[in-house]
Amino acid sequence: MEAFLSSTAVVALAEIGDKTMLLAIVLAARFRAPWQILAGIFAATIANHALAALLGDQVAGLLEAPWFRVAVALGFIAMAAWTLVPDKLDDDEDSVRQRGGVFLTTLVSFFLVEMGDKTQIATIALGAHYHAVLTVAAGTTLGMMLANGPAVFLGEELVKRVSLNATRIAAALLFLVLGLWQLAEIFGWLG
Repeated sequence: MEAFLSSTAVVALAEIGDKTMLLAIVLAARFRAPWQILAGIFAATIANHALAALLGDQVAGLLEAPWFRVAVALGFIAMAAWTLVPDKLDDDEDSVRQRGGVFLTTLVSFFLVEMGDKTQIATIALGAHYHAVLTVAAGTTLGMMLANGPAVFLGEELVKRVSLNATRIAAALLFLVLGLWQLAEIFGWLG
């Protein structure tokens, strides 16, 4: 349960203000088909994050050395710093083009935009930390849906009411705590 809840919280917070959240708002404003957009986000996220969690789990399984565990912990701390940097979505009109319908447009757009994104990298780190591919992928997907669902339905109203800066700080603190917690476990600082 810890892997699921941690994965959900980390990604939900990290996603606020992320470029994929901005993409969800753009798609919602452009297509006015929220259920198709949510289905596309879900399908893209579950595929992307399942692969990311599997990668993290496999890499951790091959490299169980203490230095790798330290690298994962430092990765969480680096994610804390990266989370504080706001994302931007290109305003290019051609960046979101409808080909094959709203669902397919959303699926492809989200899958590609998520590649190398901080939530995908966090999912790799969570997969490496928890060794629970399905649990981590389910948690990170739920986190994406919790962040992007309201963005699809509420769009710009949400951005006006929720402090993206405060949310980024909360997400950064969560990444920092996870990284420090793992370092404490590795070096026996907890007891």
